[in-house]
Amino acid sequence: MKKNWKFDTIALHGAFEGVKPNTMAVPIYQSVAYPFDDVQQGADAYAAVKEGLFCYGRWDNPTVDIFEKRVAMLEGGDAAMATSSGMAAIHLITHHLCTQGDEIVSSNRVYGGTFVLFEAGLAKMGIKVHWITDPTDLASWEKAITPKTKFLYVETPSNPSLSVADIPALAQIAHARKLPLIVDNTICSPALQKPLELGADIIVHSASKYLSGNATSLSGVVIGKKQLIADLRKGPMRYLGPSLSPFNAWLLLMSMETLSLRMARHSSNALALASYLEKHPKIASVNYPGLESHKGFQLAKKQMKGCSALLSFVLKGGYDDAVKIIESLGLWVHATHLGASRTIVTHPASTTHVALGPEELKKAGIPANMIRVSVGLEDPEDIIGDIDQALACV
Repeated sequence: MKKNWKFDTIALHGAFEGVKPNTMAVPIYQSVAYPFDDVQQGADAYAAVKEGLFCYGRWDNPTVDIFEKRVAMLEGGDAAMATSSGMAAIHLITHHLCTQGDEIVSSNRVYGGTFVLFEAGLAKMGIKVHWITDPTDLASWEKAITPKTKFLYVETPSNPSLSVADIPALAQIAHARKLPLIVDNTICSPALQKPLELGADIIVHSASKYLSGNATSLSGVVIGKKQLIADLRKGPMRYLGPSLSPFNAWLLLMSMETLSLRMARHSSNALALASYLEKHPKIASVNYPGLESHKGFQLAKKQMKGCSALLSFVLKGGYDDAVKIIESLGLWVHATHLGASRTIVTHPASTTHVALGPEELKKAGIPANMIRVSVGLEDPEDIIGDIDQALACV
């Protein structure tokens, strides 16, 4: 295996050197368990002391192993642990790093499921979260850290307000206290942003989104140091069991072959739509870091190769207008998903982030007249044409 391959070559060939008989695609190893040659091999497999030995499908599988290695290579990490969903990935790493009485510091500009896990789920385990309402305010991060803090967590760019956090600066703050920085890199994917190169310690993904790219495979992944991933595999992955299926791993491997091509088109289409929306008389504001008017524009240029497909906009009208627009769209798909090849529209305050409640929605900058869009790969004229006719209905 060559060590100096570039991104697109890794996306196609990384971690797969063929099998006998050889195949063009990675095989799907649809098996729960893997027979041993002898008792010692079984012991070695169970102890995870030898590379290439597989034991039980809940914590290892040859197809999943190739996906894990390939995504780690794309992110520039040592190793990865695949999971059944993005939330499973976040729960797995949080469960591993924290115990009763511990604390974490997190931006409040996160996916609704992450917010509920940290605010309600961790509270049940006796773990406290300190929320940062403005992730660009570095002093607030410093102030929130206590002797009980176990990690800093940030989603950048964030869903759905598209705030951009300064990863190198946050890494510096975390490392000064000997704490890890965890970055949710779902929105950008490694094609557009490399948090580990910017100083982060751990990356999480909802791989169901841009790594998959076609809304077919529910999946997640944690990327980090080799020892961390080994500890996850031998510890909480074994007794919690949020494993990724071999078939979903195979779907991800097929989709990742076109990752950088897709992300470039997603980004250019999103910029075209954002530019159109910014000039529309019925739009109050547009959240997209590719726009020069966006607060995070300069920072995004520094740490991202492109601004991805997610954007949101706030109407001059109210909630009823948002409903009318969404229900007047013809091409755009109305669903609580993002990262697919088709353009998807969502009303975050009543769906993906409804669990935050009115007060926290306000703090997170998610008003009732906000519409979120995951811009797809359709012709940009058709994407814009659909929202143009929908806006004409209000």
